[in-house]
This record gives sequence, structure tokens and C-alpha cells, in this order.
Amino acid sequence: MYLKNRLFAAVFVLILIFSATTNSFAQLTLNAQLRARAEYRNGFSNLLPSSAQSADFISQRTRLGFGYKWNFLVVGGSIQDVRVWGQDASTISNSDGNKLMLHEGWAEVILANKADTSNQFKLLDFLSFKIGRQELIYDDARLIGNLDWTQQGRRFDMALLKAVHKGWQLDLGYAYNQNSEKMSGNNYVPGNVPQYIKNDQGVLVPTPEGMVPLTNASGNSAANGNPTYTNPPTTNGGTQDYKKFASVYLSKSFNNTKLSALFFNDKFGKYRAAIVETNGGVVYGRYFDVEGSSSRLTYGLMAVQSFPITANKSTVKLQLNYYQQSGEDRDDRDLNAYHYSVFATFNKGRFSIGPGFDYLSGNKASTPSTESKRFDPLYGTPHKFWGYMDYFYAATGSPAQGLKNAYIKSKFTEKIYSVALDYHHFEVANEMAATTQKNLGDEFDLTASCNLNKFTTLDFGYSVMLATDAMPYAKGQSPTMPTANFDKTAQWAYLSVSIKPEFIFSKQASVK
Repeated sequence: MYLKNRLFAAVFVLILIFSATTNSFAQLTLNAQLRARAEYRNGFSNLLPSSAQSADFISQRTRLGFGYKWNFLVVGGSIQDVRVWGQDASTISNSDGNKLMLHEGWAEVILANKADTSNQFKLLDFLSFKIGRQELIYDDARLIGNLDWTQQGRRFDMALLKAVHKGWQLDLGYAYNQNSEKMSGNNYVPGNVPQYIKNDQGVLVPTPEGMVPLTNASGNSAANGNPTYTNPPTTNGGTQDYKKFASVYLSKSFNNTKLSALFFNDKFGKYRAAIVETNGGVVYGRYFDVEGSSSRLTYGLMAVQSFPITANKSTVKLQLNYYQQSGEDRDDRDLNAYHYSVFATFNKGRFSIGPGFDYLSGNKASTPSTESKRFDPLYGTPHKFWGYMDYFYAATGSPAQGLKNAYIKSKFTEKIYSVALDYHHFEVANEMAATTQKNLGDEFDLTASCNLNKFTTLDFGYSVMLATDAMPYAKGQSPTMPTANFDKTAQWAYLSVSIKPEFIFSKQASVK
């Protein structure tokens, strides 16, 4: 912790030194965010047993951001601390899942800029190369986003080449991950495994070295369990992070239309199953020491069209998406999956309303164990699309059978406040083996936001999930408890305050 405090102090002093010479060194910014959020959870993300108690807590993100901008160079970064109020930890470590960390740290070299007479390139309006830890958002953040709703957010360690010309945008991205400096080998071994785990007999034992243990819903190690980490490796509930990825994003905007295409190839380290005997029982797990990788391809299109209606000064907006996945999934199974969505919005003045439908493919009872039809929405923002209570494609996973989501969204916006009400009806895309019922339930999300002043925003939300008996089966909870023992009416509420002051914002000065 001492070293982290010294690092934080050094960065802060460096920022002050730059600010003292702002007039000579172009534009400098220094800002912060303090976001505290109180939550009431009574069935958030998963149904609770009828005998379970609700939970209350307050979490906080504290983030310090800084930036430097010159004609040929832009530098940005942010340091953040994420924790729960009253968290009993003398030091921040992997075991408590939160830590003082570098959220962003990147530099963007401007290779060409039509708006800058000293840096023009006739063939392109804009060309840059950006490298380092950075946020990445494409289109509506359905598949690629910064997931700002979570306190920790999402970022990528990557290199990005960006070109813009006459309404066209082309991004080429690449990332390559390791958990430590190595002397030999390139296997990507997960580093956030728990120090102790329950074996198949329920006895707490040390986790075998180098193993990612598998546990079932009761917390005991099991051959058919899920990988267990101290904190999820990905914020979408994935069981492992990618080893590397290559991406291509292309978009074109003209008049009231936007068209975009995404190609994303992420690769995952292969593993072997293992059983280790310990304390009268066994621990089931995986060793990521197998050469090679599983390669997943995601590709598709998005189209957005706005239709202005001059007669009553309103607008109708239509959005269509279609994405396909092939190759292999994280578990090296042959993958053939797809996802499509359609969303229409009617907007008049301060009010908007519109229906939508999402379909994410899944497995059937007849799907072989060596194949997968489950669509994975990559590194997007599930909280935005599939209900604010995060039942699907978030940290607690998603139905293996896929998902149908029919919804209506409405919103009223004033100068300093807004109120929104959303309704979702959820069904599995394919029948489950345990029940013929496809209906999972209905969710209602009420949210309100108010800008108290230039720097402060107050947000409130209240959600209700009215689940059916099929929900515990879909979420993998029913094997350990009869469905009748779950409370089918779930509630969640939050109150959040976000304060974002700007300490330094200098006007750009001439630099030779």
C-alpha cells in the first residue's frame, strides 16, 4: 500500500508541474469523480431463497483523471479506487476484489488532422495511433463498451489505429494479454483464484497450486461446476479473459443514417481437466498449461435510421442489429450462434417511447456436448439492454438455452431532470430439459436523474422482477433447491450521487 501511495503522490506532483507550465505546453486537464451508490438488494441478479434476508450496502468509486493535448499528441489517464463503505481491509489486494488501480493510461499520436494546417494529409481527414490502457465503445455498447454502470468499469490494454474520412470511420485494434513477465511459454494463466476452496466433501482446503477450481451452486468442488475466482475475470460473467484479440470496426454516417460493421476475433487459452485428492476428498479444476488457443469470431452489422416528421415536429428512429459467432467458444466447443435485435423509438419534444425485441441463440436439449449455440455478447453493457436487475449476461451468467427479450422503453426529459420507465418480458429461446415452460418473468425498471448543479448528479432507481418457476432452472439454481423455495418477487433499489469537478482546464496554447 505504501508503494501505491507513493505512485499516486508522484503522479499528482507531476500533474501540478505540468499545470505550472501550461502556457508553454498546450492544453492540460485535471478532473475527478466521486460516485457513491447505496443499494437495496432483495433478489438482484439471482432469485433468493424465501428464507434469505435482503442486503444493503454503499459502494464508492473515487477516480482522478488527467489529460494533455497538443496538435500531434493526446495523453490521458485515470486512477481509481473502488470499495464498499466500511470494508474491513488494511490493504487492498486481489482477495477482496477491489484495489487502487490504473483505470486508463494511454497516448494517442495524431498522424494526420485536416483541422490542423500544420498536420494535414490529403488522403485522410484524420489518422491516429492510440496505445495503452483505454476505454472502448462502439455504437450502442451492445457488444463493446466501457460498462460505466459498474463501479470498476471496463478497459482494454490494447493498440488502436483510427482513420476518419468524409463520414467514414475505420478502427483496427489489437490486444495481447499476460498476467506476469515470463521467462518461457505463453500460456495465459488466470491469477485471481481463491487461496482456499471446499473440496467435494465440503471441507475447506488450500487451492492446488496453478489450478482454477470448479464449484457447484452449493460452493463445493464438482466435476460439472463452474470456474471459481475471487472476482469475475470479465464483467459479463465470462469464465476467463481473452488471451488476445484483433478487431475491425467500420462505420459510415450520412444524413439521418448510420451503418456500421464489426469484426472481433478473441482467443482463449486452452486447458486440461484435473482432479487433486486432498483431506479425504477431491478438488476438480483446470490447468491452463495446454498449448494453443480457442478462436472465436464475432461479426455483424448495425443500421440506424431517423425519420423526421415535420407535420408534428417529431422523429421516429429505427435500429437493427445482426451478429453471428463461429469458431470455438471459451471451452473449445464448436460455436455457431447468432443475435439480432430491432428497436423503434418515437420522439416528440421531451418525451420518447418505443418497443424492441432481442433474440440471443442458445442450446437445445439435443445439442451435442462438443458444440455450442450460445451467443455471448462479448464485452458490452448488458445492464443497458437486458434489464437493470442484471439477470442475464451479467456477473451471474445467462441461460444456456438463449434468451428472448420483448420490451418497451419510455422517457421524459426536462432541463435538469429525467424520468424513465422500462418493461421487459423474458423467455428462454429453447425449451429446458427440466421444464417445458419458456416464460421466465417480467421486469419493471423505474429510474430518475437530476442535475443538482454543474458538477453534481443525483440518480434513483427501483426495479421489480416477477419471475416464474422456470427462472431458477434457467439460472442454474434449481439443482440444489426446489423452485418453490425461491422468492419469485425480487426487488432492487439504488440512490446514487456523482460529483465530477474540474480542477484544471487550460485553453490550448501554441507549441513549436
